[in-house]
Amino acid sequence: MRHALVLVCSALLSLPATAQDALVVYTARIEALVKPLFDAYTKQTGTPIRFVTDKEGALVERLKAEGANTQADLLITTDAGNLWQAAQEGVLRTIDSPQLEKSIPPQLRDPGKQWFGLSVRARTLFYNTRMVKPAQLSTYEDLADPRWRGKLCLRSSKKVYNQSLVAMLISEHGEAHTEQIVRGWVANLATEPFADDTRMLEAVAAGQCAVGIANTYYFGRLMEKKPDLPLAIFWANQMTGGVHVNVSGAGVTKHSKRPVAAQRFLEWLASPQAQNLFADSNLEYPANAAVSADPTVKAWGDFKASPLDVADAGRLQAAAVRLMDRAGYR
Repeated sequence: MRHALVLVCSALLSLPATAQDALVVYTARIEALVKPLFDAYTKQTGTPIRFVTDKEGALVERLKAEGANTQADLLITTDAGNLWQAAQEGVLRTIDSPQLEKSIPPQLRDPGKQWFGLSVRARTLFYNTRMVKPAQLSTYEDLADPRWRGKLCLRSSKKVYNQSLVAMLISEHGEAHTEQIVRGWVANLATEPFADDTRMLEAVAAGQCAVGIANTYYFGRLMEKKPDLPLAIFWANQMTGGVHVNVSGAGVTKHSKRPVAAQRFLEWLASPQAQNLFADSNLEYPANAAVSADPTVKAWGDFKASPLDVADAGRLQAAAVRLMDRAGYR
């Protein structure tokens, strides 16, 4: 189905634009999450937006292959690790925008000004309320303690979300200490790692394990469907470095034919009007600190976020993957 959508969108790109200032977006976020944004911008400005959806890696490879012949103006994707990789592959351009720099905090954007976070996702602890009391929980690091032996569930190390989490632990603690932490996690696993956060959270709720690590929006989606699950959120590391956060974000492509219009659209995405549209649809947090989160998200409570630059999730990603492999985290 996904490939069929890509083929349809690709065919659209061969047709004449409905206006000279039409924008083309390559997006790793699914259509249901981004089309309302595109429609709102078109309604407000008259600028048509066409888009291609695919996995982030495939989109970056496509941009590399197309080079100067690409019709893409923006790349939208999830995780700072993926955004950092896109910048490293040379498919994004530097953007000088005081408006973006005012809207998006420094730790949520590329130091080289090639990408900007647009929504924030927190990756924290979740626990079975029948098996664990909040006072027993504290930090990501504490989950390596032997008292959690046979009680921990994790998502696969193959997903970039956990690669970024481990990369940020390396940024904070160094490789040697982080490897000790990850080895402790592996020793404490109740079962093999799960393919996705939802299945992992369902295992926690079912009592297969007592605690796990997931992105908050997976919890929000699950609880909307099954509000009676014995599952609760715990904000990790509040007395130390803060909760690990990551971003969904975007950048203007290196070979955009409409860079001014593309930057204008990116600035709009960081504006208060668009921030709720971008974040609320996926139960994420706005990257613009002046914008309030959706009521469902706000109900989870306030937390201290890690102040570390999310760009480290990309810079240290390769080291994190090697470390997880050494530690036996599959």
